[in-house]
Amino acid sequence: MNSKFTKTVSYTLAACVVASSISLCSDAASATSGVSALSSATGVLETTNFTAFAGAQLSVNDMLANATAIGAETQLAENESEWVATAENPYANIAIAQVDNYVYIRESPSADSEYVGKLYNKSAGTVSETVEAEDGTWVCITSGDVTGYVKSEFVVQGNEELAKEMSRRVATVNTQTLYVRSEASTDSSVMDLLPLGDDLTIIDESMEDSGWVKVTCDAGDGYVSTDYVNISTEFTVAESKAHEEARIAKEEADKKAAKEAAEKATASAKSSSSSSKSSSSGKSYSAPSGSSGSSVVNYGSQFVGNPYVYGGSSLTGGTDCSGFVMSVYSAFGVGLPHSSSAMRSVGYGVSYDEMQPGDIVCYSGHVGIYAGNGTLLHASNARTGITYSDVNYKHILAIRRIF
Repeated sequence: MNSKFTKTVSYTLAACVVASSISLCSDAASATSGVSALSSATGVLETTNFTAFAGAQLSVNDMLANATAIGAETQLAENESEWVATAENPYANIAIAQVDNYVYIRESPSADSEYVGKLYNKSAGTVSETVEAEDGTWVCITSGDVTGYVKSEFVVQGNEELAKEMSRRVATVNTQTLYVRSEASTDSSVMDLLPLGDDLTIIDESMEDSGWVKVTCDAGDGYVSTDYVNISTEFTVAESKAHEEARIAKEEADKKAAKEAAEKATASAKSSSSSSKSSSSGKSYSAPSGSSGSSVVNYGSQFVGNPYVYGGSSLTGGTDCSGFVMSVYSAFGVGLPHSSSAMRSVGYGVSYDEMQPGDIVCYSGHVGIYAGNGTLLHASNARTGITYSDVNYKHILAIRRIF
């Protein structure tokens, strides 16, 4: 199964919350699903074009750092002024892959050389050298942790508009609680709240000089103060051969462990209570049963109508979006982080067309569980509580599968 890796350099994600016997969390190299073009992350690509692929999402600073470190032997590294220009303009010297699926990144400018990684369609790399070889023109690129050569015909260079379209501008929360406001003013109403480490997609930076950027969140489009976020640019980048092998092995191991944990949790629930459990309101809820995505949906759907509480994780007393997903999966023995952005790195990625009940669907500042038939089960907001929505009610950043 193809997926992509997420690496965020503007902050260090806190350790994942382990709610039970197995914890599916991530570090800088964890897997997360992607889109056929990162423009879907910025809200300009239709979700029907969503596809999963192997690759990585790195900030442009990461890409530049990698390219700088390796580029001492390249033409570009010899021209310091060009590197300064690139640092000031995150879209300079960027090449975007234009292929059906992926193109191999090779050790040397020859189709006969070994491949060191895969550059997937609409992924990005920093160009450092152009080489004329017997079989055509090759470019040396650094993409994520991969440096090597691809045929120039498979990438588009020097197209700043395309590079912008394929990137995602990100505002990462650097304060304990971030207020998303209806207008670019501290006097305006608060639309949404986000915890430290979560991130939002920026959709307008025209007011940045006055200290505000416009973002998209579960409550809609709003504004956040630049004093409380770190702003970065992310591209989808290549996956090394070694990383791909390690990812596939880890996905298989995690999938097996999650299923075993769910079976164990189900057996334990049955042995401790053959009937149901009740909340303080008197409503009865069935214990979790099974080890499939449909089982997850069946269990979670019982809590529809219960309240939304920011920072909460109680399925009966009140929970926020990530707390809901975390608590539902916790009942099946699977520990997930209490963070919507961190959930883009759990389990393994699947494409939009492959989406099944139980899959975790991630958005800018929000997360929920796919319930099937185009429906999302989620803790939406304080007005609606836990409810159902159209899964395409906003642009999807990632789809993750646990079982």
